[in-house]
Amino acid sequence: MKTNIYVNNEKFIAGMTMKDDAELEFNNMALHACENPKDIVENREKLAIFLNCGLDHFVCANQTHSSNFHRVTLDDKGRGAIRTDSAIADTDALYTYEPNLLLCSFTADCVPVTFYNEANGLTGVIHSGWQGTIKEISLKLFEHLKQFEQCNLSDVHVQIGASLSQAKFEVDEDVYLKFKDLGYADDFMYFNEHTHKYHIDNQLTVKKQCELAGIPTEQIAIDQTCTFVSPDGFSYRQDKQSGRHMSFIMKRAID
Repeated sequence: MKTNIYVNNEKFIAGMTMKDDAELEFNNMALHACENPKDIVENREKLAIFLNCGLDHFVCANQTHSSNFHRVTLDDKGRGAIRTDSAIADTDALYTYEPNLLLCSFTADCVPVTFYNEANGLTGVIHSGWQGTIKEISLKLFEHLKQFEQCNLSDVHVQIGASLSQAKFEVDEDVYLKFKDLGYADDFMYFNEHTHKYHIDNQLTVKKQCELAGIPTEQIAIDQTCTFVSPDGFSYRQDKQSGRHMSFIMKRAID
């Protein structure tokens, strides 16, 4: 199965599953957007084997384009792994200090973020569609980690995953104004005179939010694969029936 691995060392593994013609439902990983839930569970089981963990180690949320986040504990182990009704409700970001919990986020054009803190073992995932971005979910989560978890953000490494590119992210003035109101996204937008549409770089806006929180620029990486253009991408904008990528991260247990 096609998977972009972003981090793979003795402490952490992080990556993003990609569309794959050879797999069930093209390697769709989302129970909330599928034809047959059994296919999705089978795809997830294959991923679990690949990652050398159990499916019951997955932790998933029911994403609602909110700015809500949840600290995952061992009690959350397996939530959303095989059924949507057991997933963490109304949440678009997860973080944990626990080893062997695979935090999961689902996207098809939205910006997925995975992150880890080398010093304290913190891991996390963020789902930031344009609605999450204007609600500043990444900035709010990292400020929470700094203030309430005493997390030194200079130790945090961020991976921004594949998503809709600026060239394909066309919006009308109403969405443009919401980004402009952020006060720091002007450099990531342009107006197309021919189509009278605005184009926004959601990835760079999310990156800016990470920087504003205090994460060093050199510790933020971006996968520039466009989910609309790439044959490996699921794109909701291109196909409303599309499947979903899963972005994931797990801290390994040290023997």
